[in-house]
Amino acid sequence: MGFSRRTLAIASAAIVLCAALGGIYLRLRALQAEDEPGAAARTDEEHAEVESAQAFGTEIAIPVSAAPVVRDTLVMSVSAAGQAQAFARTLLAAEVEGPVTEIYVKEGDFVRQGQVLARIDPERYAFELERARAALERAEATFAELTLFDEDIEDVELRAERRRMARARSGLSEAEVGVREAELNVRRATVRAPFSGAVANLAIVPGQRMQLRDSIAEVVDIARIKIEVQALETEVRYLEEGRAVRVTLSAFPDTVLTGRVISINPVIDPRTRTARVTVVLPNPDGAVKPGMYARVRIAARLFANRIMVPREAVLERDNRTLLFVFEPDAPNSTQGLAKWTYVTTGLENQQFAEIVPGEGTTMLEPGQLVLTEGHYTLIHDARVRIVEGEEGQG
Repeated sequence: MGFSRRTLAIASAAIVLCAALGGIYLRLRALQAEDEPGAAARTDEEHAEVESAQAFGTEIAIPVSAAPVVRDTLVMSVSAAGQAQAFARTLLAAEVEGPVTEIYVKEGDFVRQGQVLARIDPERYAFELERARAALERAEATFAELTLFDEDIEDVELRAERRRMARARSGLSEAEVGVREAELNVRRATVRAPFSGAVANLAIVPGQRMQLRDSIAEVVDIARIKIEVQALETEVRYLEEGRAVRVTLSAFPDTVLTGRVISINPVIDPRTRTARVTVVLPNPDGAVKPGMYARVRIAARLFANRIMVPREAVLERDNRTLLFVFEPDAPNSTQGLAKWTYVTTGLENQQFAEIVPGEGTTMLEPGQLVLTEGHYTLIHDARVRIVEGEEGQG
């Protein structure tokens, strides 16, 4: 029991001694900090940060992410929602009557312009063409008989009138029209793709008897996707054809696709006070399907030569805007100090915030690194190390 009491007394004495030494050390550090250049100009808030850093400082570097300050064009976007549509889409309907004799495709097949998709009783229309050509030959023979010696007539007008009457009596004009119609029906009996695309909504089976205007299939061009959105009348004046577009689809929320404005309706809808803007984006792998919901951001106003940082870098504490600038231990080092820096912000878009000169704030320079992740709970002069990915999130 005596041994335990002696041990407890020695431990207590050691704790008291350590506390005293720690207090002396912190007081000396505080006095040293007050002697540093610029210490007198610090605000009470900054003094509190310095003392907090001195009291709780550690050599363990906190993982963070960083991004450079850039000088570039700040793009203010117009946002709108719409639905993905096939760039081109057409419904193929029967233009002749008869049974379906051949089907060469199935739904989802990619077809080239002019490729044969199906046939509707081609033999029937081939026979009709032969019959029309035979009727034309008879009409031509009759016409030749009726105008046999017309070359001897010197009066040009009389000769022309006799030829006109001979064409009517022989039925030559009607026979020529019959041949053209029969040739057209032969072509119509073979169903071809009007443009390159995918086959959709195939509605026929072999042997099915078709009537005029019966549905056959659809051909859709999804190598490009069209999205129509409505822009407010106050925003339309900032848009123009060819502007870049960023598209996010609900089906692929983590993927941003890029496209272009191809047309802007010059007429404002009086009910909605909006104008239709059509954008197109490439879809070579067909991943984007017609009907998908899309959120579109169109580059509108452009502000050149602006100093910008990622929006994630900007923080607000005690109603003041700040960020942390990374000060490396050595050139190209990934370890260093996080410098608490007050800034004034200007314009912002979805990605960047502009940094502008302001009273009592710092103007940043292109190339400086600012912290973008892991910096929310940092203090001034905290030791940090720059990492990539989730390790730097905080």
